[in-house]
Amino acid sequence: MIHSLFVINNSGDVFLEKHWKTFVNKSICDYFFEAQSKASNPEDAPPVIVTPHHYLINIFRNSLHFVAVVTTEVPPLFVIEFLHKIYDTMEDYFGECSETRLKEEIVVVYELLDEMLDNGFPLAVESNVLKELIKPPNFLRTIADTVTGKSTSVGSILPTGQLSNIPWRRTGVKYTNNEAYFDITEEIDAIIDKSGTIIAAEIQGYVESLIRLSGMPDLTMTFVNPRLLDDVSFHHCVRFKRWEAEKIVSFIPPDGNL
Repeated sequence: MIHSLFVINNSGDVFLEKHWKTFVNKSICDYFFEAQSKASNPEDAPPVIVTPHHYLINIFRNSLHFVAVVTTEVPPLFVIEFLHKIYDTMEDYFGECSETRLKEEIVVVYELLDEMLDNGFPLAVESNVLKELIKPPNFLRTIADTVTGKSTSVGSILPTGQLSNIPWRRTGVKYTNNEAYFDITEEIDAIIDKSGTIIAAEIQGYVESLIRLSGMPDLTMTFVNPRLLDDVSFHHCVRFKRWEAEKIVSFIPPDGNL
């Protein structure tokens, strides 16, 4: 599906490229630069760019353009979601996803990309699975790798969540203190005329959580008036059929942030 990935900075430099199925020359990015030059702002380049032999699907985050190259028609939102997952994974591993940080951790970056895609198809994308496969970098491990000349970041055993039907949560989680925190953020967009009358209004919100619970907890969340919630989007740990039937959010959460 995805043949190549290019990461481009605001100056137009391709500072990172990764190829899976076939090698695609980075000159393919000229089509992206051409579309970008026609946009009102550089970050407003079309998310899908059609070329004679390829499709370029891209996102823009933190002053970086992530450009995926595909040769056949695929659901664009699927590729866009995966590109966001790559960015979120790098941010989770390194604290920030910037050009400088990616260059500093270039070895780990390529190891992660190798695990996240297999022959161009998404394979391991859950944070807990990746962290068992590729250990997050730290100062002591960097020194040890430099002295010994060997990489100790790659795990030697298959992650427990890789073969589970709940891949987003690792097994054997234990905490001395079990706790769960939820943050609800709401934003109101409204159009009000000069007399103070509301012409149109819309509320958008999201729920973030920090879960530190032992074992395999099964949680439910209910709302006082769930009929007010429309056009919802959930993490894939949520049982969507139960939400449709009972308007109850039922899920086994990942360990950590959600």
